[in-house]
Amino acid sequence: MPRRLLKKIAASRAGLHQRWYLRVFGSQIADPRLWSLQRRSVTGAVASGLAICFLPLPVHTLLAVLTAVVWRLNIPTVIATTFIVNPFTAVPIYYVAYRVGALLLHVPARHHFGFRLSWDWLQHGLGPMWKPFLVGCLVCAIVCSVSAKVLLELLWRWSIISRRYRARRTASSTG
Repeated sequence: MPRRLLKKIAASRAGLHQRWYLRVFGSQIADPRLWSLQRRSVTGAVASGLAICFLPLPVHTLLAVLTAVVWRLNIPTVIATTFIVNPFTAVPIYYVAYRVGALLLHVPARHHFGFRLSWDWLQHGLGPMWKPFLVGCLVCAIVCSVSAKVLLELLWRWSIISRRYRARRTASSTG
């Protein structure tokens, strides 16, 4: 794992502790296990961050830190992973989630989306789209987080095995 790169781009412990929305966690946020780059904490953080980023709510960072503190996951990794959905990627990602939900619920997907600020539009224009959207977000969150966890576990283990193999090979060729 590229530890130096992760340590360079990750937020510092003191920097996050000073944020007003993270002060509710108190001294728990200073736990060293939440900042260590171990396989279980990082792979779990990536999986949790991917699941959180599919929530269509604007509380990703707070929920990511809460999840990291409860399950002892790497805080910088879980926060960074939630930023996969950002203002540039939110529309395509949530549109794919809507399409997946519409496909699973056998609902014809709407191709035209016209917004009008009225009660009638909220009931009839937006109403039929919420169910496939939320189902799609749930399915995409589960599929992405499980597949990322498995893939990252396999890559991490392969990296360790290949590093040990190279070290053994180097030691046997020199000795």
